[in-house]
Amino acid sequence: MLHNQFDNFYKKFIISFFLMTIVFISWIGYSFKTESEASLDIGYQRYFNSNYKVFSLNTPSEISFADEQVPLEILDVRERLDRELLVNTYWQSQSLLFHKRANRWFPLIEPILEKNGVPDDFKYLAVIESGMTNAVSPAGATGFWQLLKDTGLEYGLEINNEVDERYSVEESTQAACKYLKAAYKQYGSWSMAAASYNMGIGGLQKQKSKQKVGNYYDLLLNEETSRYLFRILAAKEILSKPGIYGFHFRPKDLYPPYRTNQVIVDYEIKDIAQFAFDHGTNYKVLKILNPWLRDGFLTNPEKKQYSIKLPADDVFGNLPIELNPEQFGNSDTLSTDTIR
Repeated sequence: MLHNQFDNFYKKFIISFFLMTIVFISWIGYSFKTESEASLDIGYQRYFNSNYKVFSLNTPSEISFADEQVPLEILDVRERLDRELLVNTYWQSQSLLFHKRANRWFPLIEPILEKNGVPDDFKYLAVIESGMTNAVSPAGATGFWQLLKDTGLEYGLEINNEVDERYSVEESTQAACKYLKAAYKQYGSWSMAAASYNMGIGGLQKQKSKQKVGNYYDLLLNEETSRYLFRILAAKEILSKPGIYGFHFRPKDLYPPYRTNQVIVDYEIKDIAQFAFDHGTNYKVLKILNPWLRDGFLTNPEKKQYSIKLPADDVFGNLPIELNPEQFGNSDTLSTDTIR
């Protein structure tokens, strides 16, 4: 009997010892693993801290829009500019695309602004409106200048199922110039004209009368319009001084202007795809160069003259690039001042 009790006790002791040993070993292993992971985490954090750098920006001491000085001595004005500079500097993918596209489209937009007596700074309005793409907003605003249908028609654009000149950079820029000149005549200020492009001439006039001030920087406006001119200013600052904000380009990195020839059409085109083949290109390329053609045909009942762009040489094949060497300097070095 005593012998049996001893055997039972011994067996229980062995089992308990075995279980405790397993628990102890597991605990040691877990502790080692935890300490090891903690060590790795600390090492990773040190590496991260020593290699990843995010800097605040030096807000410009002065900046102007259309030769109108921005009152940076006003606290909220300075902070609103700082916000947009930070957003656009550290949204690198978007700003990189802005730089690339500006090289293609600014040479087309700039002479139209100049011809119409609209300050050159308004090319940056097209940047923040559409990113220099033929975007369409939920409200139906279309093209580089985001014109609504009624506005486009008011300022002389043709808009129908076959032709929509809001998609033509040249024609839509002309229409935008007419709007901006009308707004400038109303307010006597290009800054207010720019704000009205976002809010509408009537809407901005209502706030001007209500608040009894006539300066954009003194008005309390909805957030979108409040940010609007500062987004333009940020685009101007970053695109005109890319190196200061960390953007560097080689000539080959920038999108070249399209090289085109033109054919004047005053007749019906029954099949635009066939028209493209007949002129040495294809439907895709013709539509890229002429996005204002909105269908696969052009009835043209009034025999209106349209200028249709065609690619010069094999621009969409081998992409021969015409660049001004003086604009970029030595092609073996990175350029920090490539966008006007």
